[in-house]
Amino acid sequence: MAGCAVIARTTLAAGALLVAAAVCAQSLPGPNNRPAPGNENLAATARDANYQPQVNYQLECSGCHLVDGEGARANDVPRMKGFVGHFLDVEGGREFLARVPGVSQSSFNDAQLAALLNWVLTGGMAGASAPHDFKPYSASEVGRLRAEPLKEIAGARNALLERMRDKDIAIEDGLAGRP
Repeated sequence: MAGCAVIARTTLAAGALLVAAAVCAQSLPGPNNRPAPGNENLAATARDANYQPQVNYQLECSGCHLVDGEGARANDVPRMKGFVGHFLDVEGGREFLARVPGVSQSSFNDAQLAALLNWVLTGGMAGASAPHDFKPYSASEVGRLRAEPLKEIAGARNALLERMRDKDIAIEDGLAGRP
């Protein structure tokens, strides 16, 4: 606060003085500051709250992939709804889903992330693309895969999409044909 007094004494213009006063009036923690009633304890993080996978999807995935998994073409976010399960139909797709940065770098622990992937692929977003012989992700598998996040997403994804085309799987990710 001593710096604020110097600013106020050396400021010449009245407008600049008001700006300096506003800057100096910022809320700084003090020895007598207390949390507002009801906020004495920190809220649990999503990781610590142990929510169901569908809630975790809403918390960390829906901001980009949207609530229903439709994605956002304008932001180059692919649709998961009715399509994401096809990644398991091609070599490297299973690994891709656990290594893509939005997944591998999420705040969830390995077990929560495995549960989230399993939900997305069996009941959440995959729809008709859900594999009939799906082998659920385990926490240890997710931990191993996410330890090496993808560094070049577009190339890896494009290679998987090409493998899908080779198997006559329609690319219905909401981005197909995008320049």
